[in-house]
Amino acid sequence: MHADLSRLTFRPERHYSAVVAQQGRVQLDADTNEQTAIQLHQARTLAADLIGRHGGPRDAAGFRIEYVGGKHEIDTLYIHGGRYYVDGILCDAHRPAPGTPVPDDDTAAAEEQETARPPAYWTYWDQPDGFRDPEKPGDRLPSPAQSPFLVYLKVWERSVGAAEDPALREVALGAAMPDTTARVKVVWQVLPLSLAELTIEETDPSKEVVRAAFDRWAERQAAPSARLAARSERPDHADEDPCLVKPDARYRGPENQLYRVEVHAGGEAKDATFKWSRENGSVVFPVDELDGTWVQLASLGHDDKLDLDVGDHVEFTDTAYASRLEPLPLLRVEELDLPGRRVRLSAEPDPGVGRLPHLRPFLRRWDHHEAPRRKGRTAALKGGAVPVTEGEWLPLEDGVEVYFAKSGTYRTGDHWIIPARTATGGVEWPTDPARRPLLQAPVGIARHFAPLALVKGEGSSVDLRRAFAPLASSVPAADEATLAAEAQARREEQAAEADPSGGRSQTTAQAEDAAEGDK
Repeated sequence: MHADLSRLTFRPERHYSAVVAQQGRVQLDADTNEQTAIQLHQARTLAADLIGRHGGPRDAAGFRIEYVGGKHEIDTLYIHGGRYYVDGILCDAHRPAPGTPVPDDDTAAAEEQETARPPAYWTYWDQPDGFRDPEKPGDRLPSPAQSPFLVYLKVWERSVGAAEDPALREVALGAAMPDTTARVKVVWQVLPLSLAELTIEETDPSKEVVRAAFDRWAERQAAPSARLAARSERPDHADEDPCLVKPDARYRGPENQLYRVEVHAGGEAKDATFKWSRENGSVVFPVDELDGTWVQLASLGHDDKLDLDVGDHVEFTDTAYASRLEPLPLLRVEELDLPGRRVRLSAEPDPGVGRLPHLRPFLRRWDHHEAPRRKGRTAALKGGAVPVTEGEWLPLEDGVEVYFAKSGTYRTGDHWIIPARTATGGVEWPTDPARRPLLQAPVGIARHFAPLALVKGEGSSVDLRRAFAPLASSVPAADEATLAAEAQARREEQAAEADPSGGRSQTTAQAEDAAEGDK
């Protein structure tokens, strides 16, 4: 996630079940985040083991798909409400009811507001995290009249900060309103997929054939093949002040950092690019207004470390593009207007980004200024990002280097994080016994998939969802009698303990005891 973190320490292979706080110790964000990750891992693993790869509750299964064509200007899907689990992750398709405004004196206006309520289902075009655009040919639904197509659910998680959700800021903290925590959001998207992409040649395939083909496709999509290693090497000409950096330190930075190396444009190595940040990509600036290449920001940062400067590369994006996982050209800061809180960019941002205030446009700063020098030369940036070079150690800065394994396939958004520490003068990265850095898969983004329906036409679709029944059931009659007898026995025992006389009144008990004494 893009958040200001010290590091991420959760490793499922270590089998830790809890984080234990100790008295008088420093509290770190990594400890709290690891406890959250442990609990989330346990809950989702249990749900996946019980439910399977995907499924919904029998009486409340969500994401029933209904294809609607011809009745509207453009074909669409109805996504009906309910819950569905994909690899243990809960996806909720319920559409929240809108708030009811205070009625005014105009009865007609109030009735109009009442009738303007949206339906209880989502559509393909207004699903909350899909951000499909009818103007983009690639976003339009295929025609089932030409060929049936599959509808599937894509699930992943992304971080949301105060730049996208201002409600995360606590106004009571003062006029500056610093952000405190971030959030992780489950993103679900209902998308179409042609049978050709599933390599299904049958014209009328069965459920089993479609599900098996989809499982094979999803496995290929979910498994990243890119691998990266990181290390710290003392630069040849390390002339930093030894009072600030130890002379023998391999990492030469003056501060602890969490480097983030993120794939920008995906594909094969010859087409892929990456970007990096020494702050885990957490330095963002909410946008108030866009005027050509000039961007007015809500603020320019809190200090010299977290502000913008001429030459910085920034990503101009918003909630929609962050959810679509599509790369946009990185732009360069060319000029600063500090009194006006404005920056001039090297080019005008993409026309489809940042024009709608409710999508919360913002700038995200990245810290590369040029491509790494290799063999005495510096390669040019591609779209403002660094071209991927496999099989070589690529220097980032201050002795931090990364290595991309050969024959990798890269996906936009996949990333690795590299903690760099001044105390050790190096980076934290797994190594073998010979202290050689190990190639690692990305720490994210984890993508999950589930088939929903095979659409053959309007009113004709095959439901591919799975459902599970509740574990609880009625108590058998024989058990009911046993339980009733046990309950009656407990009531009698309780009555006896409360009344030692065995149910006789005190007067009667005294008279009977006296008569017994006369005898």
